Amino acid sequence: MKRNYTFIPLLLLLIVAIVACSNNSSKSAADNDSEGDATKATVQVPQFSADSAYQYIQTQADFGPRVPNTAAHKACGEFLAKKLEEFGAKVYNQHADLVAYDNTILKARNVIGAYNPESKRRVLLCAHWDSRPYADQDADKTKHHSPILGVNDGASGVGVLLEVARQLQQQAPAIGIDIIFFDAEDYGIPYFYQGTYKNDTWCLGSQYWGRVPHVDGYNARYGILLDMVGGKNATFYKEQFSQRTAGKYVNKIWNTAHRLGFGNFFPKEKGTEVTDDHMYVYNLRQIPCVDIINYDPNCDTGFGDFWHTIDDTMDIIDKGTLNAVGQTLLEVIYNEK
Repeated sequence: MKRNYTFIPLLLLLIVAIVACSNNSSKSAADNDSEGDATKATVQVPQFSADSAYQYIQTQADFGPRVPNTAAHKACGEFLAKKLEEFGAKVYNQHADLVAYDNTILKARNVIGAYNPESKRRVLLCAHWDSRPYADQDADKTKHHSPILGVNDGASGVGVLLEVARQLQQQAPAIGIDIIFFDAEDYGIPYFYQGTYKNDTWCLGSQYWGRVPHVDGYNARYGILLDMVGGKNATFYKEQFSQRTAGKYVNKIWNTAHRLGFGNFFPKEKGTEVTDDHMYVYNLRQIPCVDIINYDPNCDTGFGDFWHTIDDTMDIIDKGTLNAVGQTLLEVIYNEK
C-alpha cells in the first residue's frame, strides 16, 4: 500500500473553515457516530485467540519474504490454501500472470475461502499475503533493494483471518463469509525505478480479482480489509477512502471496538487516505470496503518506523493488538443477520 497526499489551496481551506464554524452542528453520515451503531451482541460470539493468530503469523515469517516468483512465496501459498481447507472452507485458487511496474511477470495467486457459499447474504474479509521486494523506506540505503519480511505488513492480517477461519469452522455465523488473501499488493513502483512511471502498480491481486472474481457476479454487503494489524501500540484511525465509500460500516466497526473496550486502538478520528486493496474492491466490484490499517500521525510515513524496512519482523507483533482487531471482527460478523 502507499499513502496518498492531498493538497488544497489556502483560500479553499479558509472558506471551508468559515463554513465549518458556522455549521458545526452539521455532520456527514460518514462522520456521524449515530450512523452504523455499534453491533450489539445478540448471539454468543466466539473468543478470539491471539495466541493462535500469533502462531499463524510466525509460520508465515518462517517461510521468509513472500515475494512473488520465489520459493518462499510458493510454499506459503500452499500453506494458506491447505489451512483454509483444513478449517472447512470451500477453497478457490486464482493463479494469474500479473505484469509488474517494470514488466516483470509475477506468478501470482489469490487464495480464497468461502463459508456457507450458497448464502446470498455475504461479508468479505481480506488481507494481502505477499511481502514487498524492497526495503525502500529503511534508514540504511544499502538495504533498499532487499526484500522485507513483511510480518506486520502482510502476515498480521492473514494471521488474524486464519484464526477467524478456525472459529468459523467451529461456529457458523448466520451469513456467508468469504476470506480472500490477495497477492502482489506490495509490488508497487519503488522510488529508485528509472523507467516510465505507471499508474496502478500496487494491489495487483485485488485488481485481478475485481475484474475476474472467483464467482461470476460476486457481491457482498460490504468488506473489511486488514493491513498492518499486529504492531505494538497500533492505532487504527478512520481511513479516508473508507469514510467516503463505506462510512456506515466504518462507524459500525469503530463503535463495536469501543463497546468492547478497544477504543485506544480505534480512535474516532480521521486518518489519511491509502492506496490499498479496498479501493479496487470498491471501484471494480462496487462493494463498500473498510480498511483497518495502522496509522501513526506522528511518523513521517504515517505507518510506523518499521514500515517497508528490514525491521518489519516478529519483534514488533503484539498479541494485545491482534486480540483487539480479531475480537472486534468476530463481534461484527457474528451479529450480522
